[in-house]
Amino acid sequence: MNLKGIRNFSIIAHIDHGKSTLADRMLEITHTIETRKMQDQVLDSMELERERGITIKMQPVRMRYQHDGTDYVLNLIDTPGHIDFSYEVSRALKAVEGSILLVDATQGVQAQTLTTLNMAREIGLTIIPVISKIDSPLAQVEEVKKEIAKLLECNPATILSCSGKTGEGVEKLLQEIIKRIPPAKNEFHNDDVFRSLVFDFKYSNHKGVIVYVRVVNGSVEKNMSLQFKVAGEKFIALEVGTFSPAETPRESLSSGEIGYIVTGIKQPGIASVGDTISGAKDTHEPLHGYMTPSPVVWASVYPESQDDFDLLRQALGRLRLSDSSFSYEEESSGTLGRGFRCGFLGMLHLEIITERLRREFNLELVVTVPSITYYVELKNGKKVTVYSAPFFPDDHEISKVFEPWAKVVIITPSRYLGDILQILFTHEAEVGESETFGEDRVSLSVSMPLRELMRNFFDELKSISAGYASISYTIGDLREADVVRLDILVADEPVSAFAKVVSRRRVQEEAETSVDRLFAVLPNQLFTTKIQGFATGRILSSKTLTAMQKNVTQHMYGGDRTRKMKLWKKQKEGKKRMKERGKVNIPQDVFIKMMKKD
Repeated sequence: MNLKGIRNFSIIAHIDHGKSTLADRMLEITHTIETRKMQDQVLDSMELERERGITIKMQPVRMRYQHDGTDYVLNLIDTPGHIDFSYEVSRALKAVEGSILLVDATQGVQAQTLTTLNMAREIGLTIIPVISKIDSPLAQVEEVKKEIAKLLECNPATILSCSGKTGEGVEKLLQEIIKRIPPAKNEFHNDDVFRSLVFDFKYSNHKGVIVYVRVVNGSVEKNMSLQFKVAGEKFIALEVGTFSPAETPRESLSSGEIGYIVTGIKQPGIASVGDTISGAKDTHEPLHGYMTPSPVVWASVYPESQDDFDLLRQALGRLRLSDSSFSYEEESSGTLGRGFRCGFLGMLHLEIITERLRREFNLELVVTVPSITYYVELKNGKKVTVYSAPFFPDDHEISKVFEPWAKVVIITPSRYLGDILQILFTHEAEVGESETFGEDRVSLSVSMPLRELMRNFFDELKSISAGYASISYTIGDLREADVVRLDILVADEPVSAFAKVVSRRRVQEEAETSVDRLFAVLPNQLFTTKIQGFATGRILSSKTLTAMQKNVTQHMYGGDRTRKMKLWKKQKEGKKRMKERGKVNIPQDVFIKMMKKD
């Protein structure tokens, strides 16, 4: 394919601003998918994506389009819009020359849109501003145009309008992509040397690791000897092809194209995003890679039955092969047995991974309270990094604790600003500059502990603003923290799955809330059971769960009362022995109810 006929682009948009619907219309207009096979969210292949109406995994697609008598190849990478998956967006942007900035006409520019737009601008991509959902009765096209024009410092006349639902304006958009986005280029002007950047990969039981690549230089064919430059692993290309959007084998991929290579490799840890694939004898340095995502939230995952431990290990390894941002390592707990400490990019990422484990591998799981990373200096001079609340040192052992803070941008209608400032105060935030953004909207810059951001802040913000406020964040610097470990004791035994690290000023409130919640959901045991909140060396909250009642004399009618008294005494002694030796049985659904938000 001639380089001048290739256009590589992505779509930047906030969640639910119509990316996937717009992509559907593009596929229809370019006849990439037959009309009879067309369905909504066609690029969202995962069942979970369709159910939630969000994009989780990036999905490339190759479209052919004729304009002014010339054939063009349009390579679109549809990307996720949720803040947890911004690492996916960063990879997609590095593989393209331009991007569509898609803004919902009913909502205007959102915080996450600003973050991704800044990424695209830093890379130097060509931006095409587009307003979507213009068919909606709630659309405010002119107001949103002014917002975008101010944001991009561009002429409002250059801003396009379209509707993914009706298809209005989509044909015009395809033509503008060809006009405005520069054609793909050969980076090194040497067609003999094949080099490509890995921007994603997946795992197939039959084919092994399938890498998604942007060919930067040269070309690749089936049966060619290749290598991962960073990993140092050599392999034979079993198949090469493009996405239509299904994987379609081709004879070769050449410079400027986006496609896939089947490696046949079935070991984890070899393929990685940002690696360079080149000819087996190539001696050049690897290409400049991508941002390596770092886990933000940690949680321990245990199988409900220890018989499923090996299956869980296999499932996590399988997910790791298709999600390079997900990390895990083995750990064990006296209460829950053997499991894995897992690192996630955020709360939605955690939900998605655990839901996939349940659906795709039929695993019943116990997931501990999510935690962030703490850096602790002990009084004995040692420094430890703590990823999981049960391993947080006791209060009397600690000299200093440091925790990550987040730089947060909130965009909200001004009428909700007062209520938002109140919840920011309760979450220990430092409010910075604010500026008017469009008509009747305010952009607020905030710094706050990452721990507080993960403590239900997203849900509270959405609730208090009736869903109108949007948020974006990046991880900032480390600051000293005043936090302690809160343990929940059941029958005088700490349950590691319920442990959490909380602010010292809120520890009493958290102890009472956790004890009350467990008291409400834990079934009665065969003996009287105490539930206690323990922190800073003392019991902060306590409730007693009464023993299960059984009428041991129900089979007796009349007769001597002393016979009944003997049975009652025997029952009492049995319960006493049970309390001394017995173990509380905490069902799986109790763990789930404790982990769920209110």
